[in-house]
Amino acid sequence: MNEQVTISLILSCALFLFIWGKWRYDVVSLITLMACVLLGLIPSREAFLGFGHPVVVTVAAVLVIGAGLVSSGLINTVARGLGKLGDNPYIQLAGFTILVTLISGFINNIGAIAVLLPIAMQACKKKNISPSLLLMPLSFGSLLGGMITLIGTPPNVIIAGFRGDITGVPFKMFDFAPVGLGVALAGIAFIVLIGFRLIPLRREPGATDEMFEIATYTTEIKILKESKVAEMTLEEFENFTDGEISILGIIRRGKNQKPRSKNFSLKANDLLIVECNTEVLEMLIQKAGVQLVTDKELDNPAPDSDTITMETVITTASSISGKTASRLFLWKRFGVNLLAIARQGKRLYGRFNNISLRVGDVLLLRGTENDLNTLLNELELLPLADRGIQLKPRRLILASLLFIFAIGVNVLGLLPVEIAFALTALAMILTGLVSLKKAYENIEWPIIILLGALIPVGHVFETSGAAETLASNLIHYKYMLPDFVLLGIILVFTMFLSDVINNGAAAILMAPIAVNVADGIGASIDPFLMSVAIGSSCAFLTPIGHQSNALVMGAGGYRFGDYWRLGLPLEVIITVAAIPLLMYFWPLHP
Repeated sequence: MNEQVTISLILSCALFLFIWGKWRYDVVSLITLMACVLLGLIPSREAFLGFGHPVVVTVAAVLVIGAGLVSSGLINTVARGLGKLGDNPYIQLAGFTILVTLISGFINNIGAIAVLLPIAMQACKKKNISPSLLLMPLSFGSLLGGMITLIGTPPNVIIAGFRGDITGVPFKMFDFAPVGLGVALAGIAFIVLIGFRLIPLRREPGATDEMFEIATYTTEIKILKESKVAEMTLEEFENFTDGEISILGIIRRGKNQKPRSKNFSLKANDLLIVECNTEVLEMLIQKAGVQLVTDKELDNPAPDSDTITMETVITTASSISGKTASRLFLWKRFGVNLLAIARQGKRLYGRFNNISLRVGDVLLLRGTENDLNTLLNELELLPLADRGIQLKPRRLILASLLFIFAIGVNVLGLLPVEIAFALTALAMILTGLVSLKKAYENIEWPIIILLGALIPVGHVFETSGAAETLASNLIHYKYMLPDFVLLGIILVFTMFLSDVINNGAAAILMAPIAVNVADGIGASIDPFLMSVAIGSSCAFLTPIGHQSNALVMGAGGYRFGDYWRLGLPLEVIITVAAIPLLMYFWPLHP
């Protein structure tokens, strides 16, 4: 079996695994790398050279720099100023979408979402707005912003490095701006003027006074001997709770009961799997004398005056994704109790402690503020409450100067981008803008693993001739199709690929194909590489295409099929806008 066939089969299997989603993308990338090594496509001594590639160093440094900019307090202060825009939800929509787009041009998409999501949720409460109206545009805006600069998103760094390997001159900081900014403006205009009408409103404004009542929660309660609901019938229980609690299951002596009528009596020690909102849950605990069954170590004592409840979102970087509630031992580890879980758009059935947690799930936690903050940092959960970061002038000035230095030396060509940003990241650590611990925490290690593993695989894909073979299928039609149509095909195919796999992987796979198509028709490689960069940032059709989409899914109450309603026409708008911009600023035949 020749190299072309082997690498094509390996990448086909990798693509299937990416789409399947059983294993995270960094694990799939390592599997792909190891397969190439074991089959002799990559020498063992070169297997891990990708981790020293300038692209990997640049991405890691940019993530640290983004943490330094956030810690200065500037972004948070500006974002909170959006609350002064008035009560009109569409002005709020425009404000948050534009701001996240600008921020995402210079810091990591997830960092921008992490800063703005709690503030947007706060605005939803104050302005009586459904979170679903704001959060999808917030996520999509973060993707649009990534197109504007070199450091806006990892695919741009990948494409810049790919061009550098071929021509010796990589794309610079603002080479992406002429096309990226134009596309971003077109996308924002569509979302703000028309597209928002396509977003399903999963919760009506004013439906509850709860700050983050974005979904009902599934939890498990135990009826105690002294409980007021002991010996009540189901009908009496329904009247007692005003019908605001749904009983999903009744466990008695380890067996699931199936009541045949509303006259079924509840007994002491029964376990009820219930679905309700936070207000009703607290009422039931306090007035009915029932007990939460969420942490065996805690045994659910009544909260003291120092405890608070906090709603948080499971992020893509969180270590608890895929684990069940019973395996977390939150009380034993942090002194925090998990009260309930919400997953909007899909009712959670089964025993509470056996529910497998997912990215985007909203968790209701109870504990002291210090314990909760410790848990948030260690488990990498995002609080749905604006904790705020105080603006510190000295830190702001220092962070701004360092960032300007990084951009300046790159624009002027004084230092390679990886050196400029590594120096800036180091300076932020040495000056205390970012602690060493925080620097490591802000590096998205799954992205680093993916890049380090797939860069040598992408090299084999190119040198084996497999990319050229795939490109030749397109080049075959060069006499029937104008060159700009081939450019559009590369753009659209990259778009759809980024909807189902990580955008960094999409860029690595599509870049060599794009270059071979350009060479095959005698065109410049620049517009084709730029089309891959744009397409890699267009993960608008699914919540799995990008971490930002997954992060707002639970908080916004979205379902899987909600994304394409806004995302598909948005991708059409981007395609229509991008192709003429690409041809104008990066001519096919200079």
